[in-house]
Amino acid sequence: MRSYNSKKGIMLINTIVYGAIAIILTTALVGWAGAVLKISRQTHSREQAFEIAEAGIDYYRWHLAHAATDYQDGTGAPGPYVHDFRNKDGVVIGQFTLDITPPPVGSTMVRVQSTGTVTESPGISRKIVSQLAVPSFARFAVVANDVMRFGAGTETFGPIHSNNGIRFDGIAHNLVTSARSTYNDPDHSGNDEFGVHTHDSPTDPLPPAAVPARVDVFESGRQFPVPTVDFVGITADLSQMKDDSIAGGRYFAASGGLGYHIVMRIDDTFDLYRVDSLTATPNGCTPSSPPAGWGTWSVNGQTLLGNYANPANGLIFLEDNVWVNGQINTARVTIAAARFPDDPAQRKNIIVNNDLLYTNYDSQDVISLIAQGHFSVGLASENDLRIDAAIIAQNGRVGRYYYDSDCGSNYVRSQITLYGMIGSNQRYGFAYTDGTGYQTRNIIYDSNLLYSPPPSFPLTSDQYQIISWEEIQ
Repeated sequence: MRSYNSKKGIMLINTIVYGAIAIILTTALVGWAGAVLKISRQTHSREQAFEIAEAGIDYYRWHLAHAATDYQDGTGAPGPYVHDFRNKDGVVIGQFTLDITPPPVGSTMVRVQSTGTVTESPGISRKIVSQLAVPSFARFAVVANDVMRFGAGTETFGPIHSNNGIRFDGIAHNLVTSARSTYNDPDHSGNDEFGVHTHDSPTDPLPPAAVPARVDVFESGRQFPVPTVDFVGITADLSQMKDDSIAGGRYFAASGGLGYHIVMRIDDTFDLYRVDSLTATPNGCTPSSPPAGWGTWSVNGQTLLGNYANPANGLIFLEDNVWVNGQINTARVTIAAARFPDDPAQRKNIIVNNDLLYTNYDSQDVISLIAQGHFSVGLASENDLRIDAAIIAQNGRVGRYYYDSDCGSNYVRSQITLYGMIGSNQRYGFAYTDGTGYQTRNIIYDSNLLYSPPPSFPLTSDQYQIISWEEIQ
């Protein structure tokens, strides 16, 4: 009898112990399940808030596509701007709040901050910051509307494109593209070649052979055919620049001489001269069949007209030929040379024979030189010439005329460095196959120009693109 009661007591104790354990485990499991459910709901709400914030970025990109210069969400008043977000049934399930920072002068970069919240979890929010911009014409280091040839000794550090074909025998550190799948290279006879090809040994095979990689020449590859780039539209841009320079920039009519000479200064001013005479052509220098516009394009005599402050809108428009050199410091300037109505015989040119320099290379300094006709480097140019600028020759070419040994010692120059970009309607070039011109050509792309271009610089489209995207909360 005593033994039976002892066993009964032990069973009671075991029942109590295991029951307590079961209660503890059940309570823990219920608490864990509740916590998991709460976390799941929070995760769902956080994901919803994130998607709502993304919707805010997409909405404002759509808004800018319809009102490209409206940075106040159509309200005409400062933000932030709050929008309801509805599900497929039209029920409001959250909101996105937009804070919009307009682009600085001379840029198309818009900063949009979107904060998404969910109605059922008001304490949860997600925040995204995105930068939207319209790419400028300066999305290439060199872009041309004609065939191009980059000889041995040329090194490029940005995207290269031609609406025609490209022969590239130097070193390209970025992508090289052409709008042509094949073309007939005018520099030699023979069958059509690839839209982008090289004669650097070993010479590329002819189509329809496979295109070799040639990473020794095209370090980032080559691509063809691709869409063309519009040069014709720059006419409208130049006309608008003239109007804007008259309204709030610096406008100069015909000089009454041979053109103007601008010397940029680091104190945000420029000296303006009237060009009275050019360096005479040496005996025997003139080619037997000179191209239109051939000459020394080097200033001999000039008259100071005055010193002017850089305009607030950055536009300097001159209805004459313009020589430019000097240096800027924290300035953003566009110099345009054109005459309207557009007459091919009266198109104006820009010439740089001496260094044109930035002080800062972090987008604080930028110069664009937009010529209705040609952009030229003259005979009496510096032996080691550097040009910091975004250069466009809308109807002409960017380059140097052919000067032979009869033109004096200046016919051969050592090195030219172009920092910025080049847009040339006709064939580009600063050297020739017989060794004349600049022996070394360094073309360095200023990537700041793409989304922070010079004032009124031509754009490639009116559509904003997402440049950067970051969640900050």
